[in-house]
Amino acid sequence: MNTDATTTPVPDLSLSVLDLVPVRTGQTSAQAVAASLDLVAAADRLGFRRYWFAEHHNMPAVASTTPPVLAAAAAARTSRIRLGSGGVMLPNHSPLVVAEQFAALEAIAPGRIDLGIGRAPGSDPVITQLLRQSGTTSDVERFPEHVRDIVSLVSAEGAALRFTSGGTYDVHATPAATSVPEVWLLGSSDYSAQLAASFGLPYVFANHFSGEGLERALELYRTQFQPSEALAAPRTFLTANVLVAPTSEEAEARALPNLRMTARLRTNRPLGALETVEQAQAGASDFDALAESFMTSARAKWFVGAPRAVAESLRAFATRHGVDEVMISPVVGSYENEPMDAAPGRVRTLELLSSELRLS
Repeated sequence: MNTDATTTPVPDLSLSVLDLVPVRTGQTSAQAVAASLDLVAAADRLGFRRYWFAEHHNMPAVASTTPPVLAAAAAARTSRIRLGSGGVMLPNHSPLVVAEQFAALEAIAPGRIDLGIGRAPGSDPVITQLLRQSGTTSDVERFPEHVRDIVSLVSAEGAALRFTSGGTYDVHATPAATSVPEVWLLGSSDYSAQLAASFGLPYVFANHFSGEGLERALELYRTQFQPSEALAAPRTFLTANVLVAPTSEEAEARALPNLRMTARLRTNRPLGALETVEQAQAGASDFDALAESFMTSARAKWFVGAPRAVAESLRAFATRHGVDEVMISPVVGSYENEPMDAAPGRVRTLELLSSELRLS
């Protein structure tokens, strides 16, 4: 997506953050988490609406394996921003455990917790099998049933199990809930859009992942939406890969590590920690034409450039798809001389966008 600077004013737009807790070369998990906690504190200060942690497993470049744990740590560093998961991959977990985790988060930060739920594995087939050694809770076909269970379990009323012999057994995620996390369905397919519509739940299309099928998914969700107690009308926002720097040249350079990682994933190359900018630049000759084509395709869908240009492109993107919020995944590489326990490039992306869009 081209983002050359212009002088046209950009209207306000609500922004949120999706964090995979990236791990760069030479960085420990502790340092990567520390950098993300600095980033969530910045997002809170700068006026971003929400901050979600993803769930991915056994990936050298990603430390976001347990969204509820990271959200709890983020709650201790923030006071205003909504926190949650983008998302919990439900087939990997017991619905009751997920409900209890997010009900506990709601008790820690009342009115600030989002429970985003997806049904993708979040890893390779071997790790998926290890995660799903929990019997029927791992049955993807029971995903709709498990979503209903979680919505009931986190409510103040709780859920009631019915015995075949008669009678019921009450179950609550916490003993005395006075507020509940907001449940969102996530996905990148028609299935998730239609399920969210039938349940009357808010929905997020994972545009940052591929972007294919976005228009159809939104149309299905909006046209098939059934009002519920939780939501009277369709509610959605979009995700996007975003990188902002003071100059477009710096932005393009900082995009290289994540673009090369994307190409590795698409071409089944060995994965490692995220390269630094210098490593990515030095390794440019390592890729063949196929890998280069994946980088070019990904770059065309990302929002990369100077502040004004990216802000205008994001606003046009939101307007085109009828949303008032975009959740950015800050795909910002680091230079070798930058500290391991911080991510100044990612923080700078948030600062520049907040200033340009007048978020705070």
